[in-house]
Amino acid sequence: MNCPIHDLVTPARPIELALVLIDGFALMSYAAFVEPFRAANVLAGRALYRWRHVSLDGAPALASNGASFLVDGGLDAPVAADAVVVFAGGDPREIAAPGLSGWLRAQDRAGRVVAGVSAGPYLLARAGLLDGSRATIHWDHRDAFEQDFPQVAHEEALYVIDRRRMTCAGGMAGMDAAARLIAEAFDADLAARVGDWFIHPDPRPADGPQRQGIPARYPGAGPRTLAALGAMAARIEEPLTRAELAGRAGVTVRQLERLFAREVGEGVAAHYLRLRLDRAAQIMRTTGLPVTQVALACGFRASSHFSSAFRARFGVAPREIRPAHPFTRPSTTGAGS
Repeated sequence: MNCPIHDLVTPARPIELALVLIDGFALMSYAAFVEPFRAANVLAGRALYRWRHVSLDGAPALASNGASFLVDGGLDAPVAADAVVVFAGGDPREIAAPGLSGWLRAQDRAGRVVAGVSAGPYLLARAGLLDGSRATIHWDHRDAFEQDFPQVAHEEALYVIDRRRMTCAGGMAGMDAAARLIAEAFDADLAARVGDWFIHPDPRPADGPQRQGIPARYPGAGPRTLAALGAMAARIEEPLTRAELAGRAGVTVRQLERLFAREVGEGVAAHYLRLRLDRAAQIMRTTGLPVTQVALACGFRASSHFSSAFRARFGVAPREIRPAHPFTRPSTTGAGS
Protein backbone atom coordinates (compact mmCIF):
# COMPACT_ATOMS: atom_id res chain seq x y z
CA MET A 1 0.00 0.00 0.00
CA ASN A 2 3.02 2.30 -0.26
CA CYS A 3 2.30 5.53 -2.12
CA PRO A 4 4.60 6.00 -5.16
CA ILE A 5 5.30 9.57 -4.09
CA HIS A 6 7.76 8.12 -1.60
CA ASP A 7 9.86 6.68 -4.42
CA LEU A 8 10.77 10.31 -5.11
CA VAL A 9 12.10 11.07 -1.63
CA THR A 10 15.70 12.32 -1.74
CA PRO A 11 17.86 14.27 0.70
CA ALA A 12 18.29 16.93 -1.96
CA ARG A 13 14.80 18.44 -2.02
CA PRO A 14 11.42 18.41 -0.29
CA ILE A 15 8.38 16.52 -1.53
CA GLU A 16 6.37 19.00 -3.61
CA LEU A 17 2.57 19.14 -3.28
CA ALA A 18 0.08 21.10 -5.38
CA LEU A 19 -3.03 21.68 -3.24
CA VAL A 20 -6.08 22.33 -5.43
CA LEU A 21 -8.78 24.21 -3.52
CA ILE A 22 -12.29 24.08 -5.00
CA ASP A 23 -14.69 26.73 -3.67
CA GLY A 24 -16.70 25.25 -0.82
CA PHE A 25 -13.92 22.93 0.38
CA ALA A 26 -14.09 22.01 4.07
CA LEU A 27 -11.50 23.84 6.15
CA MET A 28 -11.26 20.95 8.62
CA SER A 29 -10.44 18.48 5.85
CA TYR A 30 -7.77 20.79 4.46
CA ALA A 31 -6.12 21.53 7.81
CA ALA A 32 -6.17 17.92 9.03
CA PHE A 33 -4.34 16.80 5.90
CA VAL A 34 -1.85 19.65 5.46
CA GLU A 35 -0.89 20.62 9.02
CA PRO A 36 0.89 17.31 9.77
CA PHE A 37 3.30 18.05 6.91
CA ARG A 38 4.05 21.50 8.36
CA ALA A 39 4.66 19.92 11.76
CA ALA A 40 6.96 17.33 10.17
CA ASN A 41 9.04 20.17 8.72
CA VAL A 42 9.30 21.89 12.11
CA LEU A 43 10.12 18.72 14.03
CA ALA A 44 12.68 17.56 11.47
CA GLY A 45 14.35 20.96 11.44
CA ARG A 46 14.29 21.08 7.64
CA ALA A 47 11.83 21.25 4.78
CA LEU A 48 10.62 17.72 4.13
CA TYR A 49 7.49 18.96 2.36
CA ARG A 50 6.71 22.06 0.36
CA TRP A 51 3.39 23.05 -1.19
CA ARG A 52 1.66 25.60 -3.32
CA HIS A 53 -2.04 26.40 -3.53
CA VAL A 54 -4.01 26.30 -6.76
CA SER A 55 -7.54 27.45 -7.56
CA LEU A 56 -9.41 26.96 -10.80
CA ASP A 57 -8.82 30.50 -12.05
CA GLY A 58 -6.08 31.85 -9.80
CA ALA A 59 -8.55 33.87 -7.70
CA PRO A 60 -8.67 33.37 -3.92
CA ALA A 61 -10.43 30.12 -2.98
CA LEU A 62 -13.32 30.17 -0.52
CA ALA A 63 -13.73 27.55 2.19
CA SER A 64 -17.18 26.35 3.24
CA ASN A 65 -17.13 28.71 6.21
CA GLY A 66 -16.44 31.72 3.97
CA ALA A 67 -12.72 32.02 4.74
CA SER A 68 -10.73 33.25 1.74
CA PHE A 69 -7.43 31.62 0.78
CA LEU A 70 -4.83 33.34 -1.37
CA VAL A 71 -3.42 30.94 -3.95
CA ASP A 72 -0.22 30.78 -5.98
CA GLY A 73 -1.94 30.39 -9.32
CA GLY A 74 -4.66 28.79 -11.38
CA LEU A 75 -4.87 25.71 -13.55
CA ASP A 76 -3.12 27.59 -16.35
CA ALA A 77 0.06 28.04 -14.29
CA PRO A 78 2.99 25.62 -14.67
CA VAL A 79 2.96 22.75 -12.19
CA ALA A 80 6.09 21.63 -10.37
CA ALA A 81 4.88 18.95 -7.99
CA ASP A 82 5.23 15.31 -7.11
CA ALA A 83 1.56 15.04 -6.20
CA VAL A 84 -1.64 17.03 -6.66
CA VAL A 85 -4.33 16.93 -3.99
CA VAL A 86 -7.90 18.08 -4.71
CA PHE A 87 -9.94 19.43 -1.79
CA ALA A 88 -13.69 19.83 -2.37
CA GLY A 89 -16.88 19.85 -0.32
CA GLY A 90 -20.62 20.31 -0.63
CA ASP A 91 -22.62 18.42 -3.23
CA PRO A 92 -19.95 17.18 -5.67
CA ARG A 93 -22.51 16.83 -8.46
CA GLU A 94 -23.01 20.58 -8.37
CA ILE A 95 -19.30 21.42 -8.74
CA ALA A 96 -18.73 22.72 -12.27
CA ALA A 97 -14.91 23.05 -12.01
CA PRO A 98 -14.32 23.98 -15.66
CA GLY A 99 -11.08 22.58 -17.01
CA LEU A 100 -10.32 20.51 -13.91
CA SER A 101 -10.87 17.06 -15.44
CA GLY A 102 -8.51 17.70 -18.34
CA TRP A 103 -5.96 19.27 -16.02
CA LEU A 104 -6.03 16.25 -13.72
CA ARG A 105 -5.58 13.88 -16.63
CA ALA A 106 -2.57 15.93 -17.71
CA GLN A 107 -1.08 15.59 -14.21
CA ASP A 108 -1.61 11.86 -14.40
CA ARG A 109 0.10 11.65 -17.79
CA ALA A 110 3.01 13.58 -16.29
CA GLY A 111 3.43 10.73 -13.76
CA ARG A 112 2.27 12.64 -10.70
CA VAL A 113 0.39 11.09 -7.80
CA VAL A 114 -3.22 12.34 -7.84
CA ALA A 115 -5.23 12.51 -4.61
CA GLY A 116 -8.69 13.64 -3.54
CA VAL A 117 -9.97 14.60 -0.09
CA SER A 118 -13.59 14.74 1.18
CA ALA A 119 -15.58 15.30 -2.04
CA GLY A 120 -12.33 15.45 -4.02
CA PRO A 121 -12.48 11.74 -4.97
CA TYR A 122 -15.70 12.43 -6.87
CA LEU A 123 -13.85 14.92 -9.08
CA LEU A 124 -11.05 12.40 -9.66
CA ALA A 125 -13.62 9.81 -10.68
CA ARG A 126 -15.34 12.31 -12.96
CA ALA A 127 -11.99 12.80 -14.70
CA GLY A 128 -11.82 9.02 -15.26
CA LEU A 129 -8.80 8.62 -13.00
CA LEU A 130 -10.36 6.08 -10.63
CA ASP A 131 -11.71 3.62 -13.20
CA GLY A 132 -10.84 0.12 -12.04
CA SER A 133 -9.28 1.45 -8.84
CA ARG A 134 -10.14 1.12 -5.18
CA ALA A 135 -11.25 4.41 -3.62
CA THR A 136 -13.09 5.98 -0.73
CA ILE A 137 -15.07 9.18 -0.21
CA HIS A 138 -16.84 10.90 2.69
CA TRP A 139 -19.83 8.81 3.73
CA ASP A 140 -22.21 11.69 2.93
CA HIS A 141 -21.25 11.39 -0.76
CA ARG A 142 -21.30 7.60 -0.91
CA ASP A 143 -24.64 7.19 -2.67
CA ALA A 144 -23.86 9.70 -5.41
CA PHE A 145 -20.38 8.23 -5.85
CA GLU A 146 -21.56 4.64 -6.17
CA GLN A 147 -24.44 5.59 -8.44
CA ASP A 148 -22.35 7.71 -10.82
CA PHE A 149 -19.16 5.61 -10.88
CA PRO A 150 -19.98 1.90 -10.67
CA GLN A 151 -16.63 1.18 -12.34
CA VAL A 152 -14.82 2.34 -9.18
CA ALA A 153 -14.39 -0.15 -6.32
CA HIS A 154 -15.74 1.96 -3.46
CA GLU A 155 -14.62 1.16 0.07
CA GLU A 156 -16.05 2.90 3.13
CA ALA A 157 -12.58 3.49 4.58
CA LEU A 158 -10.73 6.45 6.06
CA TYR A 159 -8.32 6.55 3.14
CA VAL A 160 -7.26 4.30 0.28
CA ILE A 161 -3.95 4.20 -1.58
CA ASP A 162 -4.10 2.32 -4.87
CA ARG A 163 -1.01 2.70 -7.06
CA ARG A 164 -0.72 6.41 -7.98
CA ARG A 165 -4.11 7.27 -6.55
CA MET A 166 -4.97 8.30 -3.03
CA THR A 167 -8.47 9.07 -1.81
CA CYS A 168 -9.37 10.28 1.68
CA ALA A 169 -12.77 10.64 3.34
CA GLY A 170 -11.85 14.04 4.75
CA GLY A 171 -12.46 15.41 8.23
CA MET A 172 -9.97 14.01 10.73
CA ALA A 173 -9.18 11.12 8.38
CA GLY A 174 -6.73 13.48 6.69
CA MET A 175 -4.54 13.41 9.77
CA ASP A 176 -4.55 9.60 9.78
CA ALA A 177 -3.57 9.55 6.11
CA ALA A 178 -0.84 12.16 6.58
CA ALA A 179 0.64 10.20 9.49
CA ARG A 180 0.82 7.11 7.27
CA LEU A 181 2.52 9.06 4.48
CA ILE A 182 5.07 10.65 6.83
CA ALA A 183 5.90 7.28 8.40
CA GLU A 184 6.42 5.65 5.01
CA ALA A 185 8.41 8.53 3.53
CA PHE A 186 10.67 9.13 6.53
CA ASP A 187 10.19 7.15 9.73
CA ALA A 188 7.59 6.05 12.25
CA ASP A 189 9.18 8.08 15.05
CA LEU A 190 8.66 11.34 13.16
CA ALA A 191 5.04 10.39 12.42
CA ALA A 192 4.54 9.60 16.13
CA ARG A 193 5.95 12.97 17.16
CA VAL A 194 3.66 14.70 14.68
CA GLY A 195 0.71 12.82 16.21
CA ASP A 196 1.76 13.92 19.69
CA TRP A 197 2.00 17.52 18.45
CA PHE A 198 -1.67 17.46 17.47
CA ILE A 199 -2.86 15.41 20.48
CA HIS A 200 -3.55 12.55 18.08
CA PRO A 201 -1.24 9.84 19.43
CA ASP A 202 -2.94 6.84 17.82
CA PRO A 203 -3.56 7.25 14.07
CA ARG A 204 -6.31 4.98 12.84
CA PRO A 205 -5.69 2.35 10.16
CA ALA A 206 -6.73 3.06 6.58
CA ASP A 207 -9.69 0.68 6.77
CA GLY A 208 -11.02 2.16 10.03
CA PRO A 209 -14.71 3.12 10.16
CA GLN A 210 -15.82 6.58 9.09
CA ARG A 211 -18.69 6.61 11.59
CA GLN A 212 -19.36 5.33 15.06
CA GLY A 213 -20.44 1.73 15.37
CA ILE A 214 -23.84 0.82 16.70
CA PRO A 215 -22.65 0.08 20.27
CA ALA A 216 -21.10 3.57 20.51
CA ARG A 217 -24.29 5.19 19.23
CA TYR A 218 -26.43 3.36 21.76
CA PRO A 219 -24.32 3.22 24.92
CA GLY A 220 -27.26 2.15 27.06
CA ALA A 221 -28.30 -0.76 24.85
CA GLY A 222 -27.72 -4.36 25.83
CA PRO A 223 -26.69 -7.19 23.50
CA ARG A 224 -30.22 -8.18 22.51
CA THR A 225 -31.21 -4.63 21.63
CA LEU A 226 -27.94 -4.14 19.75
CA ALA A 227 -28.64 -7.27 17.72
CA ALA A 228 -31.98 -5.85 16.64
CA LEU A 229 -30.47 -2.44 15.89
CA GLY A 230 -27.78 -4.05 13.76
CA ALA A 231 -30.43 -5.94 11.82
CA MET A 232 -32.33 -2.69 11.25
CA ALA A 233 -29.25 -0.90 9.92
CA ALA A 234 -28.54 -3.76 7.53
CA ARG A 235 -32.10 -3.93 6.19
CA ILE A 236 -33.17 -0.41 5.26
CA GLU A 237 -34.36 -1.22 1.73
CA GLU A 238 -36.30 -4.32 2.77
CA PRO A 239 -37.38 -3.74 6.38
CA LEU A 240 -37.78 -6.70 8.68
CA THR A 241 -40.97 -7.28 10.64
CA ARG A 242 -41.03 -6.89 14.41
CA ALA A 243 -41.25 -10.66 14.71
CA GLU A 244 -38.15 -11.07 12.53
CA LEU A 245 -36.26 -8.48 14.57
CA ALA A 246 -37.26 -10.21 17.78
CA GLY A 247 -36.01 -13.48 16.32
CA ARG A 248 -32.64 -11.88 15.52
CA ALA A 249 -32.47 -10.68 19.11
CA GLY A 250 -33.55 -14.00 20.60
CA VAL A 251 -36.56 -12.59 22.43
CA THR A 252 -40.30 -12.29 21.94
CA VAL A 253 -41.84 -9.22 20.28
CA ARG A 254 -43.21 -8.07 23.64
CA GLN A 255 -39.79 -8.44 25.27
CA LEU A 256 -38.14 -6.53 22.41
CA GLU A 257 -40.61 -3.67 22.77
CA ARG A 258 -39.83 -3.45 26.49
CA LEU A 259 -36.09 -3.45 25.79
CA PHE A 260 -36.42 -0.67 23.21
CA ALA A 261 -38.61 1.45 25.47
CA ARG A 262 -36.05 1.17 28.28
CA GLU A 263 -32.77 1.26 26.32
CA VAL A 264 -33.58 3.29 23.17
CA GLY A 265 -36.40 5.49 24.37
CA GLU A 266 -39.01 4.64 21.74
CA GLY A 267 -40.79 1.66 20.25
CA VAL A 268 -39.32 -0.73 17.71
CA ALA A 269 -41.42 0.44 14.75
CA ALA A 270 -40.95 4.12 15.54
CA HIS A 271 -37.19 3.78 15.75
CA TYR A 272 -36.97 1.71 12.57
CA LEU A 273 -39.00 4.35 10.75
CA ARG A 274 -36.67 7.06 12.06
CA LEU A 275 -33.61 5.22 10.71
CA ARG A 276 -35.18 4.77 7.29
CA LEU A 277 -36.25 8.40 7.05
CA ASP A 278 -32.84 9.66 8.15
CA ARG A 279 -31.29 7.52 5.43
CA ALA A 280 -33.77 8.92 2.91
CA ALA A 281 -32.88 12.48 3.89
CA GLN A 282 -29.20 11.75 3.37
CA ILE A 283 -29.87 10.30 -0.09
CA MET A 284 -32.05 13.26 -1.03
CA ARG A 285 -29.35 15.73 0.02
CA THR A 286 -26.50 14.02 -1.79
CA THR A 287 -27.94 12.46 -4.96
CA GLY A 288 -30.28 13.39 -7.76
CA LEU A 289 -32.36 10.23 -7.43
CA PRO A 290 -36.10 10.72 -7.99
CA VAL A 291 -38.29 10.65 -4.89
CA THR A 292 -39.87 7.36 -5.95
CA GLN A 293 -36.46 5.66 -6.11
CA VAL A 294 -35.42 7.09 -2.75
CA ALA A 295 -38.66 5.81 -1.25
CA LEU A 296 -38.00 2.30 -2.57
CA ALA A 297 -34.38 2.40 -1.40
CA CYS A 298 -35.60 3.10 2.12
CA GLY A 299 -38.32 0.49 2.29
CA PHE A 300 -41.39 2.51 1.30
CA ARG A 301 -43.55 0.88 -1.35
CA ALA A 302 -45.87 3.90 -1.76
CA SER A 303 -44.49 7.36 -2.50
CA SER A 304 -47.47 8.98 -0.79
CA HIS A 305 -46.71 7.15 2.48
CA PHE A 306 -43.04 8.11 2.17
CA SER A 307 -43.83 11.78 1.56
CA SER A 308 -46.23 12.06 4.49
CA ALA A 309 -43.84 10.26 6.86
CA PHE A 310 -40.95 12.43 5.64
CA ARG A 311 -42.89 15.64 6.22
CA ALA A 312 -43.89 14.48 9.70
CA ARG A 313 -40.22 13.79 10.52
CA PHE A 314 -38.56 16.84 8.97
CA GLY A 315 -41.35 19.38 8.45
CA VAL A 316 -40.77 19.59 4.69
CA ALA A 317 -41.46 17.51 1.61
CA PRO A 318 -38.60 15.29 0.37
CA ARG A 319 -37.76 17.57 -2.57
CA GLU A 320 -37.48 20.58 -0.27
CA ILE A 321 -34.57 19.12 1.66
CA ARG A 322 -32.31 19.17 -1.38
CA PRO A 323 -29.78 22.03 -1.55
CA ALA A 324 -31.22 24.86 -3.63
CA HIS A 325 -27.91 25.65 -5.35
CA PRO A 326 -24.20 24.87 -5.22
CA PHE A 327 -21.69 26.83 -3.18
CA THR A 328 -21.33 30.34 -4.56
CA ARG A 329 -19.07 33.20 -3.72
CA PRO A 330 -20.67 35.70 -1.34
CA SER A 331 -21.58 39.04 -2.87
CA THR A 332 -19.01 41.80 -2.48
CA THR A 333 -21.59 44.52 -2.93
CA GLY A 334 -24.36 45.87 -0.75
CA ALA A 335 -24.52 47.09 2.80
CA GLY A 336 -21.24 46.99 4.62
CA SER A 337 -19.16 46.39 1.49
